[in-house]
Amino acid sequence: MRILEGIEENFRFMVLEVSKQVASTLNVVERPDQECIKRIESRDDYIDNLKSVIENACWGRIHGSTDRNKRTLDLVRAANIININLERIADYAVNIVSQMQYLTEPAFIKRYDYRAPFVDVDKALGLVFQALTRQDVKLALRICRAEFALDDHFKKAFDAILGDLRQGESPENAISCFNIFRYLERMGDALLNIGEAVIFAALGEKLKIHQYQALQDTLELGEETPITPGDFHSIWGTRSGCRIGRVQEGHGARSKGVLFKEGNADKLAKEKENIERWQRLSPGLAPSIQAFQTDGDSASMLLEYLGGCNVQEVVLTADREIVENACFLVTQTVGGLWEQTLVRRPVAADAMAQLRARLDDVFGLHPHLAFGPMDIGGQAVAGLDALLGAAQAAEKTLAAPFAVLLHGDFNLNNIVYDHTAQRIHYIDLHRSREGDYAQDTAVFLASNFRLPFFDRKSRGQLELAMRRFLEFARGFAAEQGDETFEARLTFAVARALATSARFEMKASFARELFQRGVYLLERAAGHAGRPWEALAFPDAVLTY
Repeated sequence: MRILEGIEENFRFMVLEVSKQVASTLNVVERPDQECIKRIESRDDYIDNLKSVIENACWGRIHGSTDRNKRTLDLVRAANIININLERIADYAVNIVSQMQYLTEPAFIKRYDYRAPFVDVDKALGLVFQALTRQDVKLALRICRAEFALDDHFKKAFDAILGDLRQGESPENAISCFNIFRYLERMGDALLNIGEAVIFAALGEKLKIHQYQALQDTLELGEETPITPGDFHSIWGTRSGCRIGRVQEGHGARSKGVLFKEGNADKLAKEKENIERWQRLSPGLAPSIQAFQTDGDSASMLLEYLGGCNVQEVVLTADREIVENACFLVTQTVGGLWEQTLVRRPVAADAMAQLRARLDDVFGLHPHLAFGPMDIGGQAVAGLDALLGAAQAAEKTLAAPFAVLLHGDFNLNNIVYDHTAQRIHYIDLHRSREGDYAQDTAVFLASNFRLPFFDRKSRGQLELAMRRFLEFARGFAAEQGDETFEARLTFAVARALATSARFEMKASFARELFQRGVYLLERAAGHAGRPWEALAFPDAVLTY
């Protein structure tokens, strides 16, 4: 292919050389021979050099070419990934022949089925060149599935070796055999990487085999109908553990988009349950579920792809008039939902427990933010542990007078604004629950403040969005006779700002977030013993 010009010939040689190494290794396992072992070990240097030649050609093509077409670059990147993994397979072959030299009884390995894994590796390697040059997803899936077969072979061999060890059958030979099967199993891992690289070359999207199969199964395509380029587009920017992407169904006038999510089964099942709950409460608020399926510990779901854009995009890019309109729709929607789901029962605040649970992540990224007791000008200053203890004790004396149904992760990018339809949608709902509305309020405010945009227009619109929501939340509290809202909000925003530091790489802004959270903690803890109704949330803490 012209796309792989300058790479293709050496790549073909690489596949052939690695295949020969694997075949020669099988011969050594069956008939140990020192000369053959030496040839395998010396041939490894040639493969290493070939790998470097292909790697340099790939990088030269990526960085030195004027052709910046994404498909070209994806194919070259995939070729390099495959090249690296082919060299790993060759290394594992050398490791296997090295282990053969430790066998005091070379025939000992014939107790176990060693041929089958070698055959599976050889068959998969025979597909690699065609799979890449044709970007053939069906062949890629066959390569990936070799890893599953090799895992099965390893498990059977491991069980048999363990049985022999328990019976005292030559532990030295048994351990060497175990190592040989372990290297064969690692060849399977490399083949899986190769197959997934071909899928990347074909689709232009990095998908693990289980993600590809989940997408294929959820779309009910069947194995004989591969996903084609352009059908799937990843949606990045989420910190969720789920893989999220947009899938295009159909073409032309019948074309429509759906959202594909794949991830932890428990998490997605909870999200499904919450989406259905929100749909019953307010039809159209959450995306409708098109399909859902589980497969062991993972699950996949197809959701309606909602029109519009998230509120974060609106606040950062739209004119002030549209930002005002979006803020109005958000507050009107939220107010109606809070009123609709309000239940008069006390709800304990838990912001400090949430803060403690996330501090390790904060300090893992920014260890300089942790502080102990200090003496400043003869004045003793409590350390963070003491401050958290005092704040947690104070918070236990606070409770919201009622519960509402919370979004649970009320960030700007989890709210969709449809300007044409003049409505708001909720997405990413796996944390929805009944609780204190000060929690959703605090998350909304912090998700504005922590955005690292510091030009006058962007910061002004972020502050506008915070101001409008805070005005609304205060009005709701007054209507409901909630006199301790400001105190609970102080604890909740302290938690939200301090823990937001774990998302910010820039040390100076992370310190700003954390210290503002600490300031609010000191303010809240210092108010303990006095009426909570008298503690006001300081709006200035949200002005940068």
